[in-house]
Amino acid sequence: MSSAVRAVPDPGLVVAARQGDRRALDEVVAASLPLVYNIVGRALRGHADVDDVVQETLVRVIRHLPTLNDPTAYRSWLVAISIRQVRDWEQRRRAAHNRDAGLDAVDNVPDPASDFAGLTILRLGLTDQRREVAEATRWLDPDDQELLSLWWLEETGELTRTEVAEAASLSPGHAAVRIHRIKEQIQGARGVVRALHARPGCPDLHTLTAEWDGRPSPLWRKRLARHVRDCAFCGRLGAAFLPIDRLLAGMSLLPLPPGLSAHIPHPAVPPAAPPAVGPPSTAVDLAVYTRRGLMLSLAATVVAAAVITAVVVLRPADPGAAPQAAPSWAGAPPAAPTVVAAPTRAPSPSVRPSLPKAPVVPAVSSARKGVGVWNFAGVSQALVNSKAGWYYTWGTQHPGVSTPRGATFVPMIRSAENVNAADLARARAAGPYLLGFNEPDLPEQANMTVDQALDLWPQLMATGNKLSSPAVAWGGADPEGWLDRFMAGAEARGHRVDFIALHWYGADFTTAAAVNQLRQYLQAVYQRYKKPIWLTEFALIRYDGGRQIFPGQGQQAAFLTAATAMLGQLPYVQRYAWFGLSASDKDKSGLFSDGTSATAIGRAFQAAR
Repeated sequence: MSSAVRAVPDPGLVVAARQGDRRALDEVVAASLPLVYNIVGRALRGHADVDDVVQETLVRVIRHLPTLNDPTAYRSWLVAISIRQVRDWEQRRRAAHNRDAGLDAVDNVPDPASDFAGLTILRLGLTDQRREVAEATRWLDPDDQELLSLWWLEETGELTRTEVAEAASLSPGHAAVRIHRIKEQIQGARGVVRALHARPGCPDLHTLTAEWDGRPSPLWRKRLARHVRDCAFCGRLGAAFLPIDRLLAGMSLLPLPPGLSAHIPHPAVPPAAPPAVGPPSTAVDLAVYTRRGLMLSLAATVVAAAVITAVVVLRPADPGAAPQAAPSWAGAPPAAPTVVAAPTRAPSPSVRPSLPKAPVVPAVSSARKGVGVWNFAGVSQALVNSKAGWYYTWGTQHPGVSTPRGATFVPMIRSAENVNAADLARARAAGPYLLGFNEPDLPEQANMTVDQALDLWPQLMATGNKLSSPAVAWGGADPEGWLDRFMAGAEARGHRVDFIALHWYGADFTTAAAVNQLRQYLQAVYQRYKKPIWLTEFALIRYDGGRQIFPGQGQQAAFLTAATAMLGQLPYVQRYAWFGLSASDKDKSGLFSDGTSATAIGRAFQAAR
């Protein structure tokens, strides 16, 4: 099994969402959707009802999140709800089949346009033996599809064996036996798939399949696998099979369909309005676009399926907020309402409300993907077009920069001069995260001694935000380096550091070498401190005598693509941010030259996750 088990999402975000933080709830749902889609899609084998079951699952996640006692158990809880919805769907399907016996029950047939194995092959770009494994899953027993969806995610590093067993309501031993049987069935089906695709093919196999309708089934798997085992020609075809575990380990989740995305827009409430109690028109608004072309508002489903009592609390703007005397990239988050929802009684599940059309909202391709931002012409539109899930400005404000719907602003206390009442209040209001001092090991940046940073640290802790370490320019894993001495001092003084922030700039412009160097650095830092990591600045830039030397656009774009794919395989890397959004003659690693003109690097960033 791959060791790259991802935390989806981190416990601090779950706590904030459970307490009514709308931005946190947005991130929780966005981070959960790919895993839910992959579980449900494979368990239902691409049935036309996949979107509906995904929607129902997320309805229940949002509704029951306040009842989750242990935020660290969120992912196991999410998987269990997903499997429960799959089982409920299967029970309804079987009941309908029994009721309509003798009729053409077309709803029992998977939608050929959305077959999950086919989607996996197409949209993950699988080749050769990985493609054969994906095709082989079509031949399994229907009763094994649910466990297959969990085991596949275990092998690709998304779940642990314990989570698989708990979600399937099996003991670890029983789960191991069932999974071993599934692997044997897939192995036999791999031989069948290869034999059927062989050109020229086996004459005896051609004769055997003369009466076969071409649809994979367990019965034909057994017949054809028996032939492959006994046939000298077909048997030789499977001699070079790699183990299934090696083929699936490290594979990413299947990307969501282009229109299937989650959005939680903030309701428009007049600033002067008093806190209101009562069911709002959209207590939670999650838009899901089905393959039938309908924008379905999950908010309407939640409100109709359960009477929601919502308390809307306005977070007042800081009347004393003034532009921050800091670099050109300083800024402030807008005030945002907080919604706390508590479910009461649910009506009959047979009631299906009519769903209003949800607003069209720009997509955020990943809550992990971020960017450093400073002002330039068209900055807000460029930020939208980047599809970044989060951004920061090296300050606690973002003047002139509008936060895209679905994205979040993360504040930073950049240096000692920013440890003041106004900045700390703005950081607290913009939570739930706070970035620590920026490159304190450089004279031209925060320029702080370790003791100075440690003395000021309790004031950052007092915001209550999840707090990053100071982001050093280099040497994060070096014994007795700046970060090492800070972390040792923080432990000695009882200071809280929730995650590590790092910067990294590669001087080797060869893609493979640069990605490997970045990976080794992150691994070394994680091994030293055993804390989650945010990579808050990275790019390829060589520093030579005070000059910045950049690679070509194509080299930088290739590195970005390969590096973000690598980061997705490191479970301890929770977020990353490219340096930076603006592209100019000076900032040659930037993503956009104006609001709409993406560089080659910008286009690579748009496609990254």
